[in-house]
Amino acid sequence: QVQLVESGGGLEHPGGSLRLSCAAVGRTLNTMAWFRQAPGKERELVARISWSGDFTYYTDSVKGRFTISVDNAKNTMYLQMDKLIIEDTAVYYCAGRRISFGEYDYWGQGTQVTVSS
Repeated sequence: QVQLVESGGGLEHPGGSLRLSCAAVGRTLNTMAWFRQAPGKERELVARISWSGDFTYYTDSVKGRFTISVDNAKNTMYLQMDKLIIEDTAVYYCAGRRISFGEYDYWGQGTQVTVSS
């Protein structure tokens, strides 16, 4: 069994930065990702990374502002969020899967990110 433990998030002004962390407890996974869900909207994939760190994907709205990374020694994934905008406000979830495609097997508890002036 795998547990994903999130930390980070909070309240920030537009233009500011926040960093989210997701520690994988139990085993190493193949692919990790960050999703987010804003009020009244569907959950969307924000960024995805292979556990080796060789492959990354970003949704268009965060390209150039967010950076996803992994620290294999700590079994932890990060999402560095810079140049935050109000539209980034959402609950952010980390997720992991055992293989390189398909549904995600494991989910974190979610952490609130609020961008407000």
